[in-house]
Amino acid sequence: MSELVPREIHLPAESGRPGFLRLAGRVTSFARAAAVLTEGLWKLRRAMEHDANDADVLADMCDQAEVEPQFTAMIREAGTALRAVATASGEMATAADQMATAADDLADAHDREYRGVYEAVQASGVQQAKPGFYRSR
Repeated sequence: MSELVPREIHLPAESGRPGFLRLAGRVTSFARAAAVLTEGLWKLRRAMEHDANDADVLADMCDQAEVEPQFTAMIREAGTALRAVATASGEMATAADQMATAADDLADAHDREYRGVYEAVQASGVQQAKPGFYRSR
C-alpha cells in the first residue's frame, strides 16, 4: 500500500478589508460546503453498504455453485473492504455534520455580537477607522 505524502497548502491571498459581511459570507459558505459534504458521504455509505451486501450474496451463490474457494474468499474480502469504506464514510459524515453545526453556531454568535455595530456604522455615514485602530494595549 502506498504511503500518503504531505502536501503544502496554498491558501488564496487575502483581498480586501475584513468586515462583518465578509466574515458572515465565509462562514455561511463553509457551513454550506460542510452540509454538501455530509450529504455526499451519507450517499457513499449507502452505496458501499449496498455493494457489500451484493458481494455477500454473490459469495453465497459461489459457495452453492462450488466455485474455487480462493475466488469466493476474494469476493468476501471485497465485501469486507466495502463495509470498512461504508463505516469510515459514516464517521466522516458525522464529523462534517459537526463542522456544519459549529459553523452555523459561529455565524449565529457573530451575527448576535456584531449585527448591531454593523448597522450603526452603516447608518452613521461616517468613515470608520481601520480595524484595530481603537485597540488598547
